Amino acid sequence: MYLTKRLASPLLLILLSTGAFAETPKPTAAPASLAPLLQAMSERLEIADQVALTKWDSGKPIQDSPREQQVIANAAQQAATYQLSPEDVSQFLAAQIEANKLVQYALLAKWHAAGKAPTIARPDLLKQIRPALDQLQIRLLQHYAAFSASRQDPQCPTWLAQGRQALSTDEIHDLALVRAVGELCISGH
Repeated sequence: MYLTKRLASPLLLILLSTGAFAETPKPTAAPASLAPLLQAMSERLEIADQVALTKWDSGKPIQDSPREQQVIANAAQQAATYQLSPEDVSQFLAAQIEANKLVQYALLAKWHAAGKAPTIARPDLLKQIRPALDQLQIRLLQHYAAFSASRQDPQCPTWLAQGRQALSTDEIHDLALVRAVGELCISGH
């Protein structure tokens, strides 16, 4: 018993000095810059519904590599305007495009299974949808730049999970938003 008490004291001191009983840091609130970024990303995914309708009507493939490369290259050229690296902007925009295509593929599969697409007005891809996407891209880059300093925060994945949950609409768009934010946080390990 005496030996146990003698060993317990040094062991307790070691545990206390190493922080084994240290309090877990309390989660910090998401930065104010996250909500508008996620909202803009979600808006881009809503536009994917309109793009999918135009693809349904035209029979054109979802994959449009030349257009995607052009959008990414244009955004990378604007990176310096927002104090961002072209590589980060390219990766960010590529994730948005992939998420957008995920929505399109899922909706087209759903409509093919039903044998029809929704009977709603179809905006013109070239005259309405692409200009809306171009304008949204400016906001996306602004919001991405505002959030960029928080990307390495250990709480970043938690903030994204909470933010995505707040924007939850349906399985297709929820999964696409997961893809859109996939590389937003930078892990320290």
